[in-house]
Amino acid sequence: MAVNPLTAKNACSESNFGFIVKQMGLVEYGITWQAMKDFTRTRTSLTTDEIWLLQHPAVYTQGVAGKPEHLLIDSGITVIKTDRGGQITYHGPGQLIVYLLLDIRRLKLGVRELVRKMEAAVIHLLSEYQISAHGREDMPGVYVGAAKIASLGLKIKKNYCYHGIALNVDMDLKPFSAINPCGYAGLKVTQTKDLGINDELDVLSAKLSDYLQQELVK
Repeated sequence: MAVNPLTAKNACSESNFGFIVKQMGLVEYGITWQAMKDFTRTRTSLTTDEIWLLQHPAVYTQGVAGKPEHLLIDSGITVIKTDRGGQITYHGPGQLIVYLLLDIRRLKLGVRELVRKMEAAVIHLLSEYQISAHGREDMPGVYVGAAKIASLGLKIKKNYCYHGIALNVDMDLKPFSAINPCGYAGLKVTQTKDLGINDELDVLSAKLSDYLQQELVK
């Protein structure tokens, strides 16, 4: 059952890197999106940055510049027009969502540098399992060969960011076939399970959170 991130008793801790990390479980996209906007609207220069780790029930999300033609067929899955950058993508159980609620001015990061650090964290994680992954200048995200394994999207508002990373772990990939993933026709997708990684989502969640924090404080 999906939960409300504002009322749920989440596993919450402050890391050695100075971020508050919240394990939220399975949360409806719309509820989480509103919670991110509320957090960002009410935060101040003294607010501690947070990292939210969770999953979403099945949903397509379309970025601010999203084109409706990238939804190829109506599969019955809800489409939500959201405020992140990018085109359409799919979220579902078994996909690790990492939302970054950061003061990028305090971290002394530009948007491009932040994106590169997000990609680097995923690449480091996969490298731990002897999987070679890479980013692309023309298509933000992380790829193994020609297949995309992680999508990125951000919203920047008054030097604060939210949204983040979606890493495919052990999920039903079929809904991706109903869209042009991230706006690219024929783009293949993959996931950690299909690459021989047996660690489950909670293990990968903790590891990716650590790699991200290491990158953010460099």
